[in-house]
Amino acid sequence: MVRLLVRALATLFGTILLASSGIFILIHLSGDPTYGFLPVDTSPEIRDAVRDRLGLNEPLWRQYVYFLQDAFTLDFGYSWSMRQSAEQAVLQALPSTMLLAVLGTISAVVVGVGVGVASSRPRRGLGEWLISGATLIGLAIPGFWLGTLLILLVAVELNWLPSSGNSGWRSLVLPVVALTLHPASMIARLVRANMREVSGAAYVRTAHSKGLSPRVIQWRHMLPNAIMPAIGYVGLHAASLIGGTIVIESVFAYPGVGRMALQAALERDMPVIHAFVVFSAVMVIAVNLVVDLLAAAIDPRLRIVPGVAHAAG
Repeated sequence: MVRLLVRALATLFGTILLASSGIFILIHLSGDPTYGFLPVDTSPEIRDAVRDRLGLNEPLWRQYVYFLQDAFTLDFGYSWSMRQSAEQAVLQALPSTMLLAVLGTISAVVVGVGVGVASSRPRRGLGEWLISGATLIGLAIPGFWLGTLLILLVAVELNWLPSSGNSGWRSLVLPVVALTLHPASMIARLVRANMREVSGAAYVRTAHSKGLSPRVIQWRHMLPNAIMPAIGYVGLHAASLIGGTIVIESVFAYPGVGRMALQAALERDMPVIHAFVVFSAVMVIAVNLVVDLLAAAIDPRLRIVPGVAHAAG
């Protein structure tokens, strides 16, 4: 446990350092940041005054040092385009994105594991082809395209659910569905393949010889040994959702941190972008730590060699 925490902290330190350096370089390579949030016809005098107030006239090396100091103290300063501090802006929008990411991950796990276990028994026929085709289609359909189709069909044509915003649980349904299809299809294929791989193991034959029902054998004996690759994938997917909901939030006009970060990038609002990336890095490391601990709890063999749980994915 201690070694996992030390490794997570070291990874977090390196991630924040590299991410902050990348943001600093890219923002300055893209030109004068004030052209992102000031009107084009702003006078040179006002533009120079704004640069001086924001410290953009300082030498680059000094700006870089201050930039790293902000990252490791979680004090990102005042947003250049919003009327609040950068960390306050990110923390206000983060719960909405976290809710969307958690619901999307839970629904993907429930659907993916259920379909994977149900289709794991080797058999030929129409059902086998339908499940394989459905999971392949789920992997192939982009989330933004699925989201657009859901808006046109469910929200516009049928008028069953709202097409945008965050006005209650009904406005979460379509974004969650759009976030669920791809990971659920991947989880289903991983679980099905590994369930079939362990179906010939000695402990499975022993369970059959004891007269246990197929359902008990599948869920209690086979699934814990076949789910490790899926857990690794779920950890990576859940971590990526924190910053990867930008497209879905934009399609559904959902007021989350991803949509806010996209707007900040368009306006070259460096404090907000910086805060978003650092907080996302913290959440990614935390999710991966939870996945390591969960994998070790499921498979006791992984407790012997710290760090192997993460590699299992």
